[in-house]
Amino acid sequence: MYTAIKVTVKGKVQGVGFRPFIYQLSKKYRFNGTVQNNLNGVIILAEGEEGQLGNMVDEIKRHPPKLAKISDINIHPIPLAHYKGFTIIPSRENGKAIPWIPADAGICEQCLEEMMDPCNRRHHYTFINCTQCGPRYTIINRLPYDRPQTTMKDFPMCHDCQVEYEDPLNRRHHAQPICCPDCGPTVTLYNQSGESLAEHQSAITRTVELIKQGNIVAIKGIGGFHLACDAYQERAVEQLRIRKRRPQKPLAVMVKSLEAARDLCHISSSEEDLLRSPEMPIVILNRKRGCGLPHTISPGLSTIGVMLPYTPLHHLLFKDHRLECLVMTSANPSGHPILYKDADLEHVRNICDFTLTHNRRIDFPIDDSVVQCDGEHPIFVRRARGYVPEPLKTTSDVDRIIALGGNQKNAFSVGNGDTIVMSPHVGDLENEEMIASFEKQLHHYKGFLGVKEVKVAVDKHPLYATTSIAKKLKGKTIPVQHHHAHHVSCMEDNGLNEPCMGIILDGTGYGEDGNIWGFEFLYGDAQSYERLAHLTYTPLPGGEKAVREPWRNAVGMLLHYWPENGKELCMNLFPERAKEINIMEQMILHQINTPMAGTCGRLFDAVSAILGICPISTYEGEAAIKLSDYMNRRKLENTGETYPFHIIRNSPNQFQIDLSPMIDEIIQDKFQQPITAIAQKFHTTLVSCCIQMVLELFRNRPELNRTVVLSGGSFQNVFLAREIQEGLQKEGFNVYTHRNVPCHDGGLSLGQIIIAAHTLEGR
Repeated sequence: MYTAIKVTVKGKVQGVGFRPFIYQLSKKYRFNGTVQNNLNGVIILAEGEEGQLGNMVDEIKRHPPKLAKISDINIHPIPLAHYKGFTIIPSRENGKAIPWIPADAGICEQCLEEMMDPCNRRHHYTFINCTQCGPRYTIINRLPYDRPQTTMKDFPMCHDCQVEYEDPLNRRHHAQPICCPDCGPTVTLYNQSGESLAEHQSAITRTVELIKQGNIVAIKGIGGFHLACDAYQERAVEQLRIRKRRPQKPLAVMVKSLEAARDLCHISSSEEDLLRSPEMPIVILNRKRGCGLPHTISPGLSTIGVMLPYTPLHHLLFKDHRLECLVMTSANPSGHPILYKDADLEHVRNICDFTLTHNRRIDFPIDDSVVQCDGEHPIFVRRARGYVPEPLKTTSDVDRIIALGGNQKNAFSVGNGDTIVMSPHVGDLENEEMIASFEKQLHHYKGFLGVKEVKVAVDKHPLYATTSIAKKLKGKTIPVQHHHAHHVSCMEDNGLNEPCMGIILDGTGYGEDGNIWGFEFLYGDAQSYERLAHLTYTPLPGGEKAVREPWRNAVGMLLHYWPENGKELCMNLFPERAKEINIMEQMILHQINTPMAGTCGRLFDAVSAILGICPISTYEGEAAIKLSDYMNRRKLENTGETYPFHIIRNSPNQFQIDLSPMIDEIIQDKFQQPITAIAQKFHTTLVSCCIQMVLELFRNRPELNRTVVLSGGSFQNVFLAREIQEGLQKEGFNVYTHRNVPCHDGGLSLGQIIIAAHTLEGR
């Protein structure tokens, strides 16, 4: 029977070749009609034999374009309009659904083959792309995603590109960044004085020569400038660290191929899939013994952050095999926003010898994504290029709510209807430049999503930069407790609505009692929570200074736990700090700038300092990261041996964990046992105390839901996450970890926005 239907396809369907895909289906299944983009998604009006239309819908569901991600398909019968053929019609800027902003994608195999083909007109062209790869998010001015609304409007198409663009059967049909050497952007190499040295392919060839000579080159990519040097040249790596003021934090590397990556690191099938995915993130891998890279790439760690070339330019840098591996790190000075504009070149030239740039503007800067594997699943360390901005559906009404996230590893969320759009990783809001960058990105997102009058969810910490930012925004402010937000973030990440237990192992969060929380056992949902248990508080002399200098944290614990001989222990462990220890003793005694804290992050810091691993941190989380790394250094035999600890019942419904017996034995073991053995026993103790605490809580409250979520920055520690999850599952609990957003503060805004929605609904 000849009939007509309207098909509305929602999700990631713009900028992924969806309309030409439908056009090709019209030929395959012999139907007439139209296909069009609007803010609702893709609208298909199709007339044909009922069976053939059914086949068309089935193929859309089963085999959409590679970059597409369909969230919903609606099909409705409509009257026949008697179309004479099938056409792709211009986009319309209407519709009420959340527009799905396409993400940037790594170069596809077909474009890579064409770029390396001497007979192809795009041979060695740095900006080759098609509907399945290339820049998207970073070049968009506004929606819907069409060329006049991208920075590619600066480059009118030549005749040949126009023909490809308009041909529905061509791979580049409506590929908005389409271009070629005759009409597209160009690359240029500059010296420190701003003089042009070379253009086009000769600029790339010269760049390779300069890197081989030991120079540091700033390279403009999809989302901003990278600093690049030969990763095998230790002197160049050290010079880069000095100029970037990054003495210890790991540097990411880009290797020419998967085979080259295998020479350096152990790679599982899951890690290989991540490296080769369209998102092409940095993947944290375990380095092999005898790996030729200098240890200055990731000092004190057994892992390396590795990525494959994801742009045409990157592939051309490795083309002649003179380079095997490049350090590829963001060009901004540590703690400052991404450098991405040509006007930023002046700042870039202060830390590099040469600059390889291009004249395609970047409208939205973005960092490389960073992931690690827990065996099967990816864990987000930094959610950015390739994954952002992917809308998240929710059952909560988050319309016109903005959640500002935290001060560390910031990412904000904007709500529209039943959809949440999270920003990419912004960074730490520790200076005016970072705050300005945050506010600019937030302004853009509000414009993209049409969000004006808003309600603002913000962390309860009174001194966070987000608290000041919230005051500038028009609308009601909803304060949200930090660890409650972590709890609900993991619930939302897994589609959970019923009240459940949350184990929140974190660095620092402002507590309801004015103390610093971060080792929490909460029970509740988005509407409310109970704090059932936590780590005992110890003094943090100097506050933030003790976070930056973990040895101070250790001193605070020892003086608190052992008033009589704690000072002697401190002097034995840190003999060069005698004068400061005397001052800190008085600070604790008189409660001067000494908040009380019970956090997993500070516990890791203290143990790391006691063992001499990291007395002073040069980057956020360094002490904990380096202590955790000992779990990667040999095949561990799970002896189950733990240090002693106490579970203390403070009241009928609240408990504390006292780990002072563990600290005492760790100090003794330091002089008798290898650090690796101590680190393993420490980790096993944390797993054991968390499981025992949960069992005690459920013995006390057997009516509670036996579902547990794990959240907070300490769960980036794969051992802790895996062992606590498996241990609780053996005891009959359903246990969930993060999957789509980071477990650290980069996922905080997801919990904040859901809590705010329920707070408003309750009122």
